Amino acid sequence: MSLVMKKEKISVQPLERALQSLERAVQQPKNEFNRDSVVQRFEYTFELCWKVLKKVIEADRPLQDQSVRSILREAHVEGLVSDVELWFEFQKARNLTSHTYNEDVAEEVYLTAVKLPVEAQALIAKLKNRLSSS
Repeated sequence: MSLVMKKEKISVQPLERALQSLERAVQQPKNEFNRDSVVQRFEYTFELCWKVLKKVIEADRPLQDQSVRSILREAHVEGLVSDVELWFEFQKARNLTSHTYNEDVAEEVYLTAVKLPVEAQALIAKLKNRLSSS
């Protein structure tokens, strides 16, 4: 199968839907329940972000290191994410989501999660451009 055909099969629609869900939650007044909703939606939106990045990069070449950090670094090198340190912050927050029963951790993750929509919108635009130009 050619690389172009692989790229044609990559869809950003699930990521777009997840991001819309996160954006709706972020727009709601903050309370304990909404915070938890934002955290959960952040979790699956971030997961989709890096998994789509992995597919797009692998459509061009094999990845030597398939860790999330490595994928984010590659995405930065390829111009798909502009602030790799912020994406590392998203990854750190994602790793903390299993500890959100702790109020302080939940609050920390929330404060990071609300930054993801702007970055994910930019990522989706770049991914669409990359996928349509193949």
